[in-house]
Amino acid sequence: MKKIILGFLVLVVHAMAIEIGKVPNSVIISGDNGGKTDGTAWYSSDLKGKVHVVFYVDPDKKDDNNALSAALKKRHFDRKKYASVAIINLAATWLPNALIESKLKAKQKEFPDTIYVKDKKKILVKQWGLADDNSDILVFDKKGKLIYKKFGKVPKNEIKDIITLIGKNI
Repeated sequence: MKKIILGFLVLVVHAMAIEIGKVPNSVIISGDNGGKTDGTAWYSSDLKGKVHVVFYVDPDKKDDNNALSAALKKRHFDRKKYASVAIINLAATWLPNALIESKLKAKQKEFPDTIYVKDKKKILVKQWGLADDNSDILVFDKKGKLIYKKFGKVPKNEIKDIITLIGKNI
């Protein structure tokens, strides 16, 4: 019986996992679960109208994809057609939330074009099947369809491909 239940749970998680070529299930992060640095809710349904790059990051892995971040900044995509979202998995670290939240507010002021979101209860790990304790990269087209995903550090040889993919979809 335990094997049947475990198998069912694996199927349910796999069915919810975010897939290339599909718009993921709608998710809201708000209240006790987190939200934007200004205290408002974050809606995954907002990942439409522009090409969006989402960084879903464990604070302990925050530097893993700095090379991609730097390449995106260097490219200077038109902010009317491109957006970036940094979602911080606060439940994945031993660091105090208050410390991370104050750093996020400072980053939001420094980089006002990026939306910073706090995920206090691993909502996207549970709802979209993202990798926990990691640095995940997701790219969505203008319709909100996932066109690229990488769980972990993006290899340097893929960075150019990601930049090209974004450019083609803008």
